[in-house]
Amino acid sequence: MQTAVTPPSTAPRRVHPVDEVLPIPQLAAYGFQHVLAFYAGAVLVPIILAGALGLSSEQLIHLINADLFTCGIASILQAWGLGKVGVRLPLLQGVTFTAVSPMIAIGLAAGGGVTGLLQIYGSVLVAGLFTFFAAPYFARLIRFFPPIVTGSVILIIGIALLPVAANDIVVGKGPNAIQNPVLLKNCLYAFGTLALIVLIQRVFRGFMATVAVLLGLVVGTLVAWALGDAHFDKVAGSAWFGYTSPFYFGMPTFSITAILSMLIVMCITMVETTGDVYATGEIVRKRIGSEDIARAIRADGAATFLGRVFNSFPYTCFAENVGLVRLTQVKSRWVVVAAGFIMIVLGSLPKAAAIVEGIPHPVLGGAALAMFAAVAVVGVQTLSKVDFNDHRNIVILGTSLGLGMLVTAQPFVTTAFPSWAEIVFGSGITLGALTAILLNIVFNHLGGSAHTAVAGRPGSLVSLDQVNSMGRREFDATFGPLVQNMDWVLARAFALRPFENTHALRTAFQNTLLTGTVDEQAALMSAFPDLGSEGDGANAYLLDHEKAGMTATSQEDVAAMARAYRAQFGFPLIISARDAHYERMVSQGWQRLGNAPAVERAAALVEMARIANYRFDDLVADANPIVTARMRAFDASPATAH
Repeated sequence: MQTAVTPPSTAPRRVHPVDEVLPIPQLAAYGFQHVLAFYAGAVLVPIILAGALGLSSEQLIHLINADLFTCGIASILQAWGLGKVGVRLPLLQGVTFTAVSPMIAIGLAAGGGVTGLLQIYGSVLVAGLFTFFAAPYFARLIRFFPPIVTGSVILIIGIALLPVAANDIVVGKGPNAIQNPVLLKNCLYAFGTLALIVLIQRVFRGFMATVAVLLGLVVGTLVAWALGDAHFDKVAGSAWFGYTSPFYFGMPTFSITAILSMLIVMCITMVETTGDVYATGEIVRKRIGSEDIARAIRADGAATFLGRVFNSFPYTCFAENVGLVRLTQVKSRWVVVAAGFIMIVLGSLPKAAAIVEGIPHPVLGGAALAMFAAVAVVGVQTLSKVDFNDHRNIVILGTSLGLGMLVTAQPFVTTAFPSWAEIVFGSGITLGALTAILLNIVFNHLGGSAHTAVAGRPGSLVSLDQVNSMGRREFDATFGPLVQNMDWVLARAFALRPFENTHALRTAFQNTLLTGTVDEQAALMSAFPDLGSEGDGANAYLLDHEKAGMTATSQEDVAAMARAYRAQFGFPLIISARDAHYERMVSQGWQRLGNAPAVERAAALVEMARIANYRFDDLVADANPIVTARMRAFDASPATAH
């Protein structure tokens, strides 16, 4: 007699890695690593702006402290979240480089100095409010960001940031300058830091591997200090305590032209933030929905408004730190919260900030090279979901990448255009992102196709006529995921071509699966991975079970249930997740251990048919016209939740 197996009552429920609160020492170390990686970019904007407007050294110091202080508040708001503000992902906030050129133009047009700064602050104040209230409307446009767009934007962000790292390595005189000659010692500092980061990640595991960037920066700085190339002279002359008071430079002034320029900047920043949120979601394996985008952009708007109050500038998610999350795989958002508190402290302790400022640029550049390249890798991962047999996707990626790299490689291209166009042509990220969005609209949203289409892979469309003309290899590659790439199912379905419509195509797979021999069906069952296992990560686990709440954090208890089931019956537990909530699925899995083997084989066959049916709906556009129409209406709704 079969005995039911009950689940362990003491098994702890784990949270998603994003929400995991790490021990305080780890939070401090990881947070400080984020701050070091972020610091150079954080202080660069006020340095550039102060130089262009002719501000004094004392005013520059106040701008830097204000920037760090407000960056900390903005990062806490984004990562911790407050109601519908903040995306609650490990995203650090910093002043957007997109705003640098427009802010300089606004300030100089007003006469420079503090007068120009106050007019900049007026436009920033209005832009922050605009961004906050525009967030839910922009989030409705999420359907215009399929993998071909988000992947292109993320890839362009990563590649376009690499010259920033290169400029640090050679200690360039400016972002648009070609440094010549380049000192060998600077290259050695950078390459040494990079090599140490790679070595630590190769040799060590666990905590040591995750702080590789921090260790690389510390060791690189110590070596440079020992050789006389790292200087901390400013530490002695810096005050222990300092604070930034609201409206330190005076009340803002307002100009319609300045405000319009800054509104355009914030529209572009929304696009960049969307790319960063998608990139982070890809890294931490969390589904991104329209409400996530809205919360992230609201945080940008709130931070920008606060930035003006505390004498800083427009804020956005920092792609540099997205690369750090990818490199270290430390996914907890509380690490960014810790980094936020550290930045607030640095903004209030000028002496501590001066120590961080002493890190040599080549050392920072070596670490940045690894982080920025990691952002580009996330873009490649996203683009792996795209079918490049479709020439439209090639055109979208190729054109946006080409234009983005044109402006990155030749930044003075912007001088060939009118001043009002500098906002777009002054940044490879901006130009590339806008190009990808516009081309996707032109190719995939304007007009339409008259034929029935099926999606061969996520992000692609192929006509039913193309399915009927496919060779066996292409057919298997397109529809293999429906049935775990089982050859006998694919061969018999392929033999039933031509298909009159999508219903006939669905029926071909259903009938073939249900009429297979006992041995064939057993082979198909065995092709499913155990739930929660490593092999499950690329199959049923992500494709079918994620929607039921089975995120990476539930792998341990699910894996225990799956092991017990396999030991009982000799084949994996198969459950169609979309028919039950996660808790019910786990409960049902343990209860089914008391069934007879014949009952479970029949149950597994029914579940496999359900899974194949759902996967067919994912692959075939208009496979079920009623469901498709409802889903489109759902996606278009401003209240869509993921």
